[in-house]
Amino acid sequence: MQNTRHKLQFRRLGTMLDCSRNSVMKPEEVCRWADETRAIGYNTLTLYLEDTYEIEGQPYFGYGRGRYSRDELKMIDRHCREIGMELIPYIETLGHLPCITRWRAFRPYIDVDDVLLIDDDRTYELIDAMLTTCAECFTSRVINIGMDEAYLMGRGKYHDQHGDRNRTELFMHHVQRVTALAEKHGFKTILLWPDMLFSLVSNGKYYVPDAPIDKSAREMIPENVFLHYADYHGLDQEHYEAMIDAHARVKPEVWFGGGLWTWYGLAPHNRWSIETTHPALAACRSRGVQDVVMTMWGDDGGECSRWSILPSLYDTAMRACGVTDEAEIKQGFEARYGISFDDFMLLDLPGTGNSYKTSNPDKYLLYNDPFLGLYDSTLTGTEAQDYKAVAEKLERVDGGKFQPLFDTLAALSRVLEIKADLGQRTRAAYSAGDKKALAAVAEDYGALLPRLEKLYAAVRAQWMAENKQQGFEVQDLRLGGVIRRVESCRQTLLDYLAGRLERIDPLEEPTLDLTCGTGKEHTPVGSYWKWQRMVTAGYTEMAPGYNER
Repeated sequence: MQNTRHKLQFRRLGTMLDCSRNSVMKPEEVCRWADETRAIGYNTLTLYLEDTYEIEGQPYFGYGRGRYSRDELKMIDRHCREIGMELIPYIETLGHLPCITRWRAFRPYIDVDDVLLIDDDRTYELIDAMLTTCAECFTSRVINIGMDEAYLMGRGKYHDQHGDRNRTELFMHHVQRVTALAEKHGFKTILLWPDMLFSLVSNGKYYVPDAPIDKSAREMIPENVFLHYADYHGLDQEHYEAMIDAHARVKPEVWFGGGLWTWYGLAPHNRWSIETTHPALAACRSRGVQDVVMTMWGDDGGECSRWSILPSLYDTAMRACGVTDEAEIKQGFEARYGISFDDFMLLDLPGTGNSYKTSNPDKYLLYNDPFLGLYDSTLTGTEAQDYKAVAEKLERVDGGKFQPLFDTLAALSRVLEIKADLGQRTRAAYSAGDKKALAAVAEDYGALLPRLEKLYAAVRAQWMAENKQQGFEVQDLRLGGVIRRVESCRQTLLDYLAGRLERIDPLEEPTLDLTCGTGKEHTPVGSYWKWQRMVTAGYTEMAPGYNER
């Protein structure tokens, strides 16, 4: 039942579930999420779908990714209607379509990188098919057509075919064509992420309140298109107000997208979510913003459980209803979930430790190679004792029905209790020629293996409860890769100690500062994103769409 004790101060308060970064939430789990968020005051749910939904005539669109069938989307939509929840599709119609670029079938549609080719009729046939599914499966006549972060738009195949063109005009021309298609399918309110409008005139920067967006560009925005301003980083109300004002000067009736941080590793960032949401909601009230959607991205793997963000989810709902008393919020949380707010907040610790900002050592220290030591320069020297203490705190919590969340992050902390500085200790013993110390370190590699297996089992159980099975192959490869690499490093140490190897080449190289001496503000603890860059120095990211055409 909906929380009716407090009155929602916005027209819409919603969450956005990212179902496109490997973790495609099970339809029944989406319904459970809708039930829970509706009960605490939310009235909107949005699904972020890149290629993870079925469209007519495109069998490779979402192939192998656990895409939603039309029947599944209709079932979710029907359930949301029954409980009074508006379900809105958030799709992509310009950039952010990296997974389709692997298939030759989509090569004609690609300009460069993961950006669609503007002004090609085939592109609009594809988008029309996307909108056909959305119109058929979603009751809401609101849709977000994406359009964000398409930074290389017009600079690949399009440039080969058409030469230079004013990129703001090109962008708006595409917006107009897609809007016309959306209108054809009955959509009345059309949203887009507006960062391209700002970055195209501000040297690639988005958060520029005085961005010189030309009047002609503003006049090209269709009447029923609205800007969905997204911001998850500000800590003061004035920052958000200035950006809301900047968007409103381009087009009135701005939507706001905040952040419930689930996208930097296995652990959530509840505290940071709360600290950034408070001033954002205040700014939305002061500027008359009526529609607020809290995004929950799943960047680089979708490893974090959505349910781990419950404290900031609940806090946001209460604040959006005008409840600002922290004691009342905590009391209400414990009454609803049977676990104290502060205990649930402990889930942040593997990622943030004593910092509430967006650091994610839970991820980069898990995947940091013990012989290469690419992330060893981030270490402070207290990691082993810190993660031991975190594990003990998490293990003491009775999580009730949320116990799997605590089991997973306690298991991760027990892994990092050994692994965080394992490579650093390995290199120190090797460099000193201390074979006795190196033998002791080799034993730690052996002790780490069962802890990794326990972590794998916890992650797998959590994933299978929440998400479709597709996508977990990524976690199999990542966690399985850690296990295999630890075994390999241990065997290399044993071979060296037994005289079967004269040297260990990676340990002959000194470790270097990860920031190259230019980003000391991110050292010792920082925020690092891509798994591929964590496990090896040999990864080079290419732009598949353009370079393979």
